[in-house]
Amino acid sequence: MTLLHLQSLGITLSETLFADLTLTLTKGDRIGLVAANGRGKSSLLNCLIGDAEATQGEITRGRGLRIGFVRQNLPDTAHAMTPYDLTLAALPPDQADYESWRVDVVLGDLQMPYELQHRPLSALSGGWQRMAMLAAEWVTEPDILLLDEPTNHLDLRRIGQLQDWLTALPRDLAIIMTSHDRAFLDAVTNRTLFLRAERSRVFPLPYTKARTALDEADAADDRRFVNDLNKAKTLRRQAAKLKNVGINSGSDLLLTKTKQLTERADKMEAAARPGHRDRSAGDIKLSNSGTHAKARLTLPDAEVNAPDGRMLYGTGKIWISPGELVVLLGAYGSGKTRLIDLVARAFANDGPLRAAPSVVPGISDQHLTQLTPDRTPMRLITERFDIGDQRARGVLAGAGVVMAMQDTRISALSGGQKARLAMLILRLTRPNFYVLDEPTNHLDIEGQEALEDELVTHGAACLLVSHDRSFLRNVGNRFWWINGTRLEEVDDPEAFLKDEMAAG
Repeated sequence: MTLLHLQSLGITLSETLFADLTLTLTKGDRIGLVAANGRGKSSLLNCLIGDAEATQGEITRGRGLRIGFVRQNLPDTAHAMTPYDLTLAALPPDQADYESWRVDVVLGDLQMPYELQHRPLSALSGGWQRMAMLAAEWVTEPDILLLDEPTNHLDLRRIGQLQDWLTALPRDLAIIMTSHDRAFLDAVTNRTLFLRAERSRVFPLPYTKARTALDEADAADDRRFVNDLNKAKTLRRQAAKLKNVGINSGSDLLLTKTKQLTERADKMEAAARPGHRDRSAGDIKLSNSGTHAKARLTLPDAEVNAPDGRMLYGTGKIWISPGELVVLLGAYGSGKTRLIDLVARAFANDGPLRAAPSVVPGISDQHLTQLTPDRTPMRLITERFDIGDQRARGVLAGAGVVMAMQDTRISALSGGQKARLAMLILRLTRPNFYVLDEPTNHLDIEGQEALEDELVTHGAACLLVSHDRSFLRNVGNRFWWINGTRLEEVDDPEAFLKDEMAAG
């Protein structure tokens, strides 16, 4: 049964976000919506619920269709409400009076502890705020559920819970979701829409398989493009020969034939389209200042303590050498950030850990505190690095901070723009040891893949924390697991991931 039909839909703001999108959504479709940051994902979702108008095309909705939309951020008007109040307020007044039990059921299904259900949302983590927003939409029993980055602010355990919850939903429910978490998309979707300025593509496959099909389709487009250009060249050569013969012989027929061949070549060249080339929001390029130290960081058998002084775990005697990309694994609250803080202190010769004198650190935490909110990107870069105004604007543009945003306060940038600005600062610092705490937060998939490639190929050492399963699997060549009161080295992250996802 058709729920939604998009016909030749397009949105153009300062530039074309997408155009000529045709899509039919039926019961049971679980669509992963994939595009670079700022390329129209949220705009499309807003069009589907009627909060925005498309520039072109039309949307046909089934009669009586109910659509639930879980946005990325909590509305300002909801901060003082509790999750219970927010969910109850989503019900029509008559249901709120007589069927308030629905709220208890939904919040229970989402495994929200009772004490959190009655705390102000402003006092809850971003992850629990997102669960409350999901509850408020689901309690209305929608026919279609729209989810905009549902895994943002969730740890692995919460992601596992969300995966299980989505999998257990009625099979005829349709879902469209945006997410930068590739493993999550693989687990909960059955179709993938790659949203593009031109020639968006839909595949009846989850993300990873769809991405392979997309690459093959783009490669076929490239081959077709080259073939069409070669055919056009052949036609032009034939036309040139006929023209010479026609002029020399005075044959009007040959001259007419020459004109026809030339017109065919013109049309063929005009219609030829190369394979898709999409730069997500600017390339991420890291660099390595180099060092001759055999070990860039040495951990004696040190203790990692909680803020109250309580011992969390011991590190054992371990080290990180050039080219080693160490992924730190641990459950929420196990002390990953505490070790990251100890490593950062080591670069200032403070604390029990020791860094080689030649180490040049590059640190990015999950809250991006290296960015000064009241600075503009342009001012931040020119104050920290002696590269001149012209080059500063060039590197900012290359990192996905467009000219219009370069003189805007950093606090006004999107999460994706802030993440890319943080990566640009690392690039210009030219570190040989990276400390990255959730570096993929807000990075689109193409940005993640670019960062993966740079970390793997450029030879620096790295200690990183990430809840993105695809990212840590692709990057890590060593894995440290905070297992109880010890830091253990394991061959791969799979046992940890299995435990965390099962615990959800």
